[in-house]
Amino acid sequence: MNAARDPRIAARDRPFGFWRRTYAMLVKEFLQLLRDRVSFGMIIFMPVMQLLLFGYAINTTPRHLPTAVLLQEDTDLGRSILKALENTAYFRFTHEVHNVEQFDALLMSGQVLFGIEIPRGFERAVRRGERPALLVAADATDPVAAGSALSSLGQIAQTALMHDRVGGEPAIPPFEIRAHARYNPAASSRLNIVPGLVGTILTMTMLIFTALSVTREIERGTMENLLSMPITPVEVMLGKILPYVLVGFIQATLIVSIGVLLFGVPILGSLIMLALLSTLFITTNLAIGYTFSTLVQNQLQAMQASMMFFLPSILLSGFMFPFAGMPKWAQYIGECLPLTHYLRIVRSIMLKGASLENLRYDAIALVVLMLVAMTIAVTRFRRTLD
Repeated sequence: MNAARDPRIAARDRPFGFWRRTYAMLVKEFLQLLRDRVSFGMIIFMPVMQLLLFGYAINTTPRHLPTAVLLQEDTDLGRSILKALENTAYFRFTHEVHNVEQFDALLMSGQVLFGIEIPRGFERAVRRGERPALLVAADATDPVAAGSALSSLGQIAQTALMHDRVGGEPAIPPFEIRAHARYNPAASSRLNIVPGLVGTILTMTMLIFTALSVTREIERGTMENLLSMPITPVEVMLGKILPYVLVGFIQATLIVSIGVLLFGVPILGSLIMLALLSTLFITTNLAIGYTFSTLVQNQLQAMQASMMFFLPSILLSGFMFPFAGMPKWAQYIGECLPLTHYLRIVRSIMLKGASLENLRYDAIALVVLMLVAMTIAVTRFRRTLD
C-alpha cells in the first residue's frame, strides 16, 4: 500500500500539515525576496533615506538666507545695521548691488530671498532725529522662508545702535524698518502650494507612465517583436515619450486652470513661456522615467524606482520645505532634480511675472538633465538590442 494514501498516516499528519505547508510558503517567499535585489534594496534603502532626509536636510525654520545689499553710503551705522542683521542668523549677504535694477533682478530671479537697502544720507538723518526708513524687500512666494526672518527685524534697531551714539529718545528707535513682502504680500499659502502642485503631480505621473513602458513590453512578450523591427533606439524612445508629452501638457493646463479659477492664483508672466518651459519639464521627467524602464526588469521594480526618485524630489525641491534652509549637501542634491528648477520657473512666472532672462539658469538646467537622461536611456536600450 502507498504510504502517502494510507489513511492512518494522513490522520497522523493532519495536525502538522497546515504548519508544514505554511512554513514552506514562508521560506519560498523569503527566497524570492532575497533574489529580487531591487525590492530587497528598497526595503532597506527607503526608510534609511527618509530618516536621513527628515533628520538632516529638512528645516522648517530656515536660516542664513541669501540676501542682497544696496548700500548707497558706507558708514559706521550702515555697517552696524548689516552686522546686526547677520547676527540674527536669518540673513546671509551674498550679493552687493549698486542700483535698484540689479536689486529687483536678483529678487525676480530667485537668487536672493531678501534685499536690504540703506539709502544715501541715512546716518545723517538718524543723527538729526528724522527717523529715516531702512527698506527690507522679501520674496514672499514662500511664506515659511520669509516669515521668520521678517519677524526678527523688530530688535534690529536696538542691536545695531548698541555701540553707536545717536540722537533721539532711547525708547524710540532712531530709524524705522519698512518690510515689503513682494509677490505674495498676504502670505497666502495657496499661492505657494498651487503652482508647486503643477510640478509635483507632473513628476509623479510622467515618471510612472514611462517607467512602465519598456518593462510592460518585456512582461507581455512583445519586446522580441520590437527588437526585430528596423528601428533605432532613439526612434523607440521618442515614439514612447512623445504621446505622453501631450498627456502631461493637458494635465498641466488642467491644474493651472483650476488654480486660477478656484484658488485665485495669478499668472503675471507670459503664458506662452510657461507652456514652453512646462513642456521642457514634462519631457525631462519622461526621459528619466524611460531611463528607469531600461534599468529594471519588471513593472514592480519600475514603480519602486519611480517612488525612490519621487520622494527626494518632493522633499528636496522646495515644495514642502524651504530650499534655502537646507544644508549645502541637500541643496546640491536638489539642484540635480528637475522639480527644483521647475518650481522656481512656475512660481516666478505666475507670481512674479519673470522673463526668460530671469529664468535662464533653471531652463538650461532642465535641458542638461533631459539630455543626460536621454543619453543613458539610449545607451541602455542599445545594449538590449545587442
